[in-house]
Amino acid sequence: MEGSSLLSGLNSGVVVSLIAVLWTVVWQNLQHLQLQQFFGRHLSRHARRLAAMVDPYLSVTIAEYEGGRMRRSDAFEEVKAYLSAACSRGVRHLRAEGSKDADKLVLSMVDGEEVADEFQGATVWWWAYSKSPPRSDSAAAWFGGGGGGAQEERRFYRLFFLERHRELVLDTYLPRVRREGRAVMVRNRQRKLFTNISTHQWSDGGYMRSAWSHVVFEHPKTFATLAMDPAKKKEITDDLDMFKNGKEYYARVGKAWKRGYLLYGPPGTGKSAMIAAMANYLDYDIYDIELTSVHSNTDLRKLFIETTSKSIIVIEDIDCSLDLTGARKKKKATAAAEDDKGKKDAAAAAKAAAGGDKKDTSSKVTLSGLLNFIDGLWSACGGERIIVFTTNHVDKLDPALIRRGRMDKHIEMSYCGYEAFKFLAKTYLDVDEHALFGAVGELLREVEMTPADVAENLTPKSLEDNPDSCLAALVKALEEAREKKASGGNDRDEQEDDDEEQ
Repeated sequence: MEGSSLLSGLNSGVVVSLIAVLWTVVWQNLQHLQLQQFFGRHLSRHARRLAAMVDPYLSVTIAEYEGGRMRRSDAFEEVKAYLSAACSRGVRHLRAEGSKDADKLVLSMVDGEEVADEFQGATVWWWAYSKSPPRSDSAAAWFGGGGGGAQEERRFYRLFFLERHRELVLDTYLPRVRREGRAVMVRNRQRKLFTNISTHQWSDGGYMRSAWSHVVFEHPKTFATLAMDPAKKKEITDDLDMFKNGKEYYARVGKAWKRGYLLYGPPGTGKSAMIAAMANYLDYDIYDIELTSVHSNTDLRKLFIETTSKSIIVIEDIDCSLDLTGARKKKKATAAAEDDKGKKDAAAAAKAAAGGDKKDTSSKVTLSGLLNFIDGLWSACGGERIIVFTTNHVDKLDPALIRRGRMDKHIEMSYCGYEAFKFLAKTYLDVDEHALFGAVGELLREVEMTPADVAENLTPKSLEDNPDSCLAALVKALEEAREKKASGGNDRDEQEDDDEEQ
């Protein structure tokens, strides 16, 4: 009997083990057939239908950033502008920003506020909220003051509406919101002057603030007050008009809607003033890029993507910004051996002194990266942009950087000529003719003087100054410059240029 019981127990154990093995095999096959996911989707579908019976509202979320946080959303800004009028009526807590009208404010909702809107018998609700940046290990280091800039929250607008109004809201209401929002933005628009923050303050993980900071652009310079030959001035304004009105032309010929301008000439010839006059003439924003604050080609691309249309992107003194000149290869070849050793020694010493590795803060922007920035594939992201380079030494620039197609129009900002002098005399002294005009004209043909220097001499310095004294001061300054030139006074300037090249 005992033997029979033992045998029966062993048989039962074998059966249980066999069932367990079979169940494991079957379960694995069920997983392989994704039946679990099937049942999960089926239950989720019924859950959504049940939820729709209880909650008949749908929602649309519009985020502040799109494209993986690569650029600010136009739709978000348009909704924000559209809601600015509604916010003032039905919201208790508001955020205020400056307006084009100095006496007014542009209002928007703070987080957690909601405002209702009526459209063709349907009521919809807009809700504003934001999300904090993710607190990953890398992000936490930035929050802890480990060397990065402060991260910012990402903002959203969410629109709620009844399901029976789906077609009305999606097909009619939202397009109307965007159109009216754009109109409000045009009315309230303030032109801005942007500058890039150091890319070492950007976070690789989590959310980071925009790469640009800005102030309101209020420069008074216009083409009407720019000291330049009238014919040359008209040539430039005609070119700008053709560009601004050339959307269809650029599309027809298959080119990105952008244009490059190279402004070159000695210091004081008005290159920065020309950029301000262009911005005022076109009613464009200005993005002033400091290349030495850009860590890599990828960061340069991010800067470009964050610029808006109707803007002028400026890199001033490009020959001094980075090693992008035509002599870069020669300089690198001649100094490679000694620099290599020197850099290794310096890096080792710095590491030893700091007790560990330090983040590399040098710029790695290359000529290739800059060329792609100007006319590569990414340059077609957006439209109606002008790119301006300025330099005091055009001969130092790599020919690939300034060829036509990249810098389409080259504008020489030269020394003051007679026509520019007459313009300055009219502007500063309100005189069209004077006995000293002839002497000034003769001297300007012999001496090179920048418009800035001419203007300074024509500027009244006291209440006793008048056109006679100011023009006499200019004649004296020109005569002194002529004597200096005759005595070889330019040798020092040439030596300074040579030292600068070395």
